[in-house]
Amino acid sequence: MKPHHLAGVLALCAATATHAAPIALRDAVITATYNGSAAGMLGLDHDFAAVPGSNTTRLDPSDSGVEFLTADYLFGIDFAPSGAMTVIANGAIPAGAYTMRFDFGGRLAAAIGAITFTSAAGASGMPVATLLDDDSFALDLGGVAWSEFGSVTAEISAAAPVPEPATPALLLAGLAALAATRARKPRHAKGG
Repeated sequence: MKPHHLAGVLALCAATATHAAPIALRDAVITATYNGSAAGMLGLDHDFAAVPGSNTTRLDPSDSGVEFLTADYLFGIDFAPSGAMTVIANGAIPAGAYTMRFDFGGRLAAAIGAITFTSAAGASGMPVATLLDDDSFALDLGGVAWSEFGSVTAEISAAAPVPEPATPALLLAGLAALAATRARKPRHAKGG
C-alpha cells in the first residue's frame, strides 16, 4: 500500500475511533460528603463554615482556590473548569479511612464515564474512584500515604460515545475499495 493510501486508512480509523473527553465543569454545582457525612464537607459558597447545606457549592469560576475543605481540615478539594479534580493534603495525614462522594446532580453536559488519575505529588499508593451513576462518583483515599501538602489529580471524563453500527461496515468498505484499486493497477516487470 502506498504511503498516501495508508494515511487515508489511518485518517478513517482516527475519525471512527471513540474517545472520552474531559467534561467541562464550568458552572457546575457539586454536592459532597466526607466519610459518609454531609456535615463532613465545607463548601466555598458557605465560606467553609459548618452550616446546614455547606456541603454544596458552585465551581469557583476564577479557579483561584478549592471548592471544599473537609470538616477536619485534612483535605482541600479543587475542581477545575477543564474537568480536573485535585485532592490536596493540608498537612500530615494520619493513616486511616478517608472516603468522599461528589454529585453533580444532572447538571453536567455529559454523563461521567471515567475518573482517571493523572498525577500525584507527595502521595503514594492508589486512590480508588468508583462511578456511582452518570452524575456522581466516590473516592477512597484509605490506600494513599500522604506527605505534607501532597496531592493527587484526576480527570473527570465523559462516557465514550458508542460508534454507529454502520461505522465498522464503512471502514471495511473503505479498505476493500483500496484493495480493489491496488489490484487493478498494472504491475511493471523489472528488466534485467
